[in-house]
Amino acid sequence: MKGKKSPDPYYDLFEDFDLIISSFRAQYGVKIHSAEFKEMRWKEFRALLSGIGPDTPLGRIVAIRAEDDAEILKHFTPEQRRIRDEWRLRGVRNVSEESLAGILAELERAFTDMAGGESKLKK
Repeated sequence: MKGKKSPDPYYDLFEDFDLIISSFRAQYGVKIHSAEFKEMRWKEFRALLSGIGPDTPLGRIVAIRAEDDAEILKHFTPEQRRIRDEWRLRGVRNVSEESLAGILAELERAFTDMAGGESKLKK
């Protein structure tokens, strides 16, 4: 089963749920299995989740996954590299066949147009 898409491309609600639980506890003092949490509305949960700071378990992992600065990447530990690489590869693997077919069709059209020919695909 694919994870639930989040508005932030660097975490997944299902795959990272343990990180979310520990981050809520660390930042807000909220236990996920408490009565307080069970009464929480989805809108409030989303707002709290979007406010998770960089000094929480989820925040640290998101920072690793999102890093693009070559100078910082040079100093990553092997574990940080593994975390970042696995996340990036996950995104590549999750491209649907339909999306891939669409991308390939657009490439075919572009190359055919550049060569001055007719594409076999519908425009």
